[in-house]
Amino acid sequence: MLKQIIFLLIFCFGIQMNSQETGFTTPDYKAIEKEINDKNSKFFYPKLMERLTKNDTLLTHEEYRHLYLGYVFQPKYDAFWKSPDEEKLNALYNKEKLETSDYDEIIKLSNHSLSDFPFDLRQLNYLSYIYHLKGDEAASKIASFKFHSIMNVILSSGDGKKCETGFHVLLVEHEYVLLNLFELESKGQSLVKNCDYLSFEKGAYNVEGIYFNIEKMLENERKMLR
Repeated sequence: MLKQIIFLLIFCFGIQMNSQETGFTTPDYKAIEKEINDKNSKFFYPKLMERLTKNDTLLTHEEYRHLYLGYVFQPKYDAFWKSPDEEKLNALYNKEKLETSDYDEIIKLSNHSLSDFPFDLRQLNYLSYIYHLKGDEAASKIASFKFHSIMNVILSSGDGKKCETGFHVLLVEHEYVLLNLFELESKGQSLVKNCDYLSFEKGAYNVEGIYFNIEKMLENERKMLR
C-alpha cells in the first residue's frame, strides 16, 4: 500500500515536471568542473552544497544542475553507493501498514542516508511522504522540492532516445526512479558504448527503450580499480 501511494504521488508530479521541460542541454562537464572549482563563481561547489544541506528552496535549476552533475568531481562520489541503512529502511517500507511510531525512525534513517549522499532520490521521495503523514507539511515540501529539482536536472540532460542524447545519471538506481516516474517497466538492460540501455517489451510503449549516459559512472569505476 505504501509503495502504491508513493508511486501515485511521484507519477503525478512527474507529469507536471515533464510538461515544464521544452528541451535538453547535453552537460558540458569541463565547463561544470571549472565553475564549481572557481571560488568567485556563483556555482562554487562548497557554497552550493552548504545551501543544499540548509534546505535552501531558492536554489535555481542551473544551481541544481551544477550540484548534481558536479558531484562526479567530488572525492566522495561512488558510482556504486548504497545507503548505509538500506536493510533497515527496506524492512520499514515493505511493511503492509506503517505505524505512527515508524515515522520518526524512517525520518532518522532517511536523513542519515542523505547526509552520506544528498542525491538519494529514493529517500527524498519517501521522506516527503512520511513528513506528510506526520503532518509536517513544511518539511514535506522541502524534501519534495529537492526530489523534483534533481529529477528536472536528469530530464533536462537528454531525451533518452539514443546514446548520444541519453539521460545523465549518477547511479543506476536513478535510472529506475525515472522509469517509475513514468510508469515504465524494463525487460532488459545492456551496455551500449557509454550508456545503459533499458529495453521494454515490444509494443508496450511508444519507444523500444531508453538510454542513460553513464560515462562518469564508468570513469569512477575505472578509477576505483586502479
